[in-house]
Parts: sequence; structure tokens; C-alpha cells
Amino acid sequence: MAGAAAAAIVLAACGGGDGDTTDVPAADRTATSVAPVSDADNSSAALPEAFATATPLDGGTFDAEALAGNDLVVWFWAPWCTTCRGEAPEVAEVAARYADQLQVIGVPGRGELDAMQDFVDDTGIGAIRQLADLDGSVWQSFGVYGQPAYAFVDDDGEIELFVGGMGGDALADRIDELLAD
Repeated sequence: MAGAAAAAIVLAACGGGDGDTTDVPAADRTATSVAPVSDADNSSAALPEAFATATPLDGGTFDAEALAGNDLVVWFWAPWCTTCRGEAPEVAEVAARYADQLQVIGVPGRGELDAMQDFVDDTGIGAIRQLADLDGSVWQSFGVYGQPAYAFVDDDGEIELFVGGMGGDALADRIDELLAD
């Protein structure tokens, strides 16, 4: 039930692939603690499984195993989402500020590779590692059904999912909390 409510909120934020989107009102944004992405005994070791089908947008390689045991922010976006486009420069700035302390990964979905790459080029987020989720399995692994959304993963593999747009100051504050734990 909570998942359906969260999905409805998110779909209202960036509903439809025609570029027609509306920002999620602050009162409707949600933060939810969710179970690790796997029921395995060592959830941080299972985290790489969530990225198994992701395709590096730059055509390079991606070592998902290196994520286990580290703090991580996963930003879920779509190339046609105007809210995502609006927050992208702030996400890039915050990611650069914290680059020595944690990794920020973008996971674009619900679009074509060319449109995803155009979004990266247009918004200046090329320094953030982008893993295209063409079949939606990464989004599903994290319980994400719309965009934008953020998964804050601590070094134990515990995940807090935030659904909706997040400004740079709020993102930095949440990263500070993640690093303090």
C-alpha cells in the first residue's frame, strides 16, 4: 500500500514520457526506510546484484562489487523529466563536493540511450557515473517506480529511499547524515 502511494506521488511528479511534468509539492515528498536490496545475510555484499543489468552510459566498465561496504547515493532520473533536469546541476555540484567521501551514481531509466546521453551532456552531469537501466530492474530492486528519487545506502547496505525532487542543500544535508552514521 505504501509503495502504491509513493508510486502515485512520483508519477504525479514526472508522469508520462512526453516531457509534461509537475514538481512534487514539498508536503508530498516522502522518505522511506526500505529493506536492503536483497535478503542475503550480508546485505552490503548483495548490493552489487541490484546493478547486474545496468549498462554504463559511457560504454565503459562498471565494478559493482566495489560498492559493497561503502556509503552510496543513487539518483534515479529520466531524460524527459523536467524536475530531474532542473535539479541535475545541483546534484553534480554536491557529488563533486563529496567525491572523496562517497560515490553518487545516476541511474537513468524510462528512456532511450541517446536521450539519456543528451540529458547528461545538456545538464553537465558527466562527472557522475551513469548506469542506464533499460529494463527497469535496477529501479525495481530499489523499489523505485518513478523519478526523481534518491536511495541513500549506508556502508551496511541499509537503504533510505527519498521520492521526489531534492535541492542541493537538502541533498548535502542528507549526505552529511549518511556519512555521520
